[in-house]
Amino acid sequence: KVTDNPADELVAALNANRTAHKSSALTDNPGLACIALQYIKAYQGDCKAVGEAKKPADSEFAETFAPDCGVEASTLSPITGRLLGCQSKYVKPSEAFSMLMKNEKSLEILYNKNHTEVGAGVTGSDGGGPYFWCVLFSNGKHNSSFVAQGGVAKISRPGCFSGANDECSGANDLSRLHQMWLYAITAFVAAGYAFGI
Repeated sequence: KVTDNPADELVAALNANRTAHKSSALTDNPGLACIALQYIKAYQGDCKAVGEAKKPADSEFAETFAPDCGVEASTLSPITGRLLGCQSKYVKPSEAFSMLMKNEKSLEILYNKNHTEVGAGVTGSDGGGPYFWCVLFSNGKHNSSFVAQGGVAKISRPGCFSGANDECSGANDLSRLHQMWLYAITAFVAAGYAFGI
């Protein structure tokens, strides 16, 4: 089910591309997708770090990402591939897909036959740009890997993750928090001038 959620749309584009290349479609796992969103947050808005060797330590999956998502650590499965991209401005999921497929290695990751599950996350930093897109792949077994306590991964904002069945419509929702802060600061400054603070 594709809702008004760019992470869901990205997974739909990935699966359409895989099936067009005679690879099987992957199961969208919301627990894995929530972890993809936490993976993005580990970069702390540093877009430049994406192309470098810097990436979150593997220990963070069990120690930080899983608990933040309400995913039972005992159900974590190996990550068989990861794609991460960052843009200063929000792009549509189809453009994000093209951005993530930047070279031959990205295509190898996409078409890898060992993958069985996928999860995608998208977020801006503090509700605005830069915008990060992350896809994690796993070879876990359906319904027994990345299992969330109570069956539902914890929703955390800002950002969206696939399989959450929630609406998170692109740049508008992702930048709403940023706009509220600007409005609050503007109102405070205006009040300061009005009352001579």
